Amino acid sequence: MAGNRSVGRLLAGGLALAAAGWVLRDVPAALGGRAEGERLARMRRSPQFRDGAFYNPVPGAEMSPGALPRLLGKLIFDRDGRRPSGPVPLVTSPAVPPSANGLSVVWYGHATTLVEIEGRRVLFDPVWSDRCSPVPLAGPRRLHPLPVPLTALPAVDAVVISHDHYDHLDMATVRALTVLQSAPFLVPLGIGAHLERWGVPPSRIVELDWEEETRVAGLRFVATAARHFSGRTLTRNTTLWGSWVVAGKDRRVFYAGDSGYFDGYAAIGAAHGPFDLTLMPIGAYSPSWPDIHMNPEEAVNAHLDLGGELLLPVHWATFNLAFHPWAEPVDRLWREAKARDVRLAIPRPGDRVDVGDPSAPDSWWELFGA
Repeated sequence: MAGNRSVGRLLAGGLALAAAGWVLRDVPAALGGRAEGERLARMRRSPQFRDGAFYNPVPGAEMSPGALPRLLGKLIFDRDGRRPSGPVPLVTSPAVPPSANGLSVVWYGHATTLVEIEGRRVLFDPVWSDRCSPVPLAGPRRLHPLPVPLTALPAVDAVVISHDHYDHLDMATVRALTVLQSAPFLVPLGIGAHLERWGVPPSRIVELDWEEETRVAGLRFVATAARHFSGRTLTRNTTLWGSWVVAGKDRRVFYAGDSGYFDGYAAIGAAHGPFDLTLMPIGAYSPSWPDIHMNPEEAVNAHLDLGGELLLPVHWATFNLAFHPWAEPVDRLWREAKARDVRLAIPRPGDRVDVGDPSAPDSWWELFGA
C-alpha cells in the first residue's frame, strides 16, 4: 500500500514537472516574436505606425485592459443561450480540383475559410486547435469539432492571416502547415516575427502594409484597411491588422478579418471592387467594444459599401467570445439581408458553396439556437 502511494506520488511529480516544462517551453513561444532589424524598420515607415504602435484610420474605443477581468468572468460563468443546444451539423466536402474559372468557398468554422478561385486555393485565418489561447487547458474552447483534420486539407496556394489574435493566428496550426504545405504566408506588417519564431522559413513569409500588394500563383493579393487592434499579450498594436482583397482574372473576393464598421469599406470597394464574394464577420459584437467588431447589420452595410454580390458570414458559431446568444448573429443577419435584398450563403461548417449558384439558406441553425 505504501509502495503504491510512493509510485503515485512519483507519477504525479513527473506529470507536474512535464507540465511545467511544457509551460516554460511552449507558452512563451505562443506569445509570438518581436520585430527587429529591417522588419521593424518597415513597420516604422508605415503611415499607420507612430509612437511605437499602429493606429486605426478612424479612432475608436478598444476594450480597456482594466475591464478584462470582469468581462472574462462574465464570459466564463454567464453562459445562458451562448452555446448551441445540440451538436452543430458538420459537412465533409470532398477535395475536388477547383474550377479554372470558377469561385467556391468552404467555411470550416469561425474565420477559417478556404476560397477556391480560378483554379487556386487560398486559406484564411486557419485555426485547428481546440482552444484559441496560448494555453491548451484554458481559454475559449470549440463549440463544434472541425469538419476535417488538418492533414486532410488539400494543397493550398497561399495562407492569409488578418491579424495576430489567437482566434485568427494559432501557433500549432502554423507549425503544422509549415510541414504539411509549401504555400507562402501572407500577413500584415510585423506578424512575420511570430511566424519566424514558430519555424516558418523567411522565404515563405510575405508582409504587407495597407494598400501594398503581391502576386502569388497568378492571383493578386492586396492588404487593405480594417478598424481593429492587435496583440497576443496586454501589449497592444505592435503588429498591424487588416482585411484582404484576392483578385483573379475575372473573380474577386474580399475578406474583412475582424473590424468595426467604418467608411473605409466604400473606399476599398471603389479601389478594388466590386466583389463576387465577401467574407464578413458577424459575431462577437458587444456594446463594450462597438468600434472593433461590427454587428450583423453593419456587416450588411459594409458588404454593400464594397459592392459585394454574395455575403458569407464568418466569425460566429465556433468560439464563445461575447455575450450574445449563439444563433443571434445569423438570425439578425438573415433579417437584415432579406430587408435589403442582399444574397446570403450560410453553410454548415465544412460545406462547399458555389458562389455562382449558392443554395438558399435553410435556417439549419434554428434547430440549435436555443
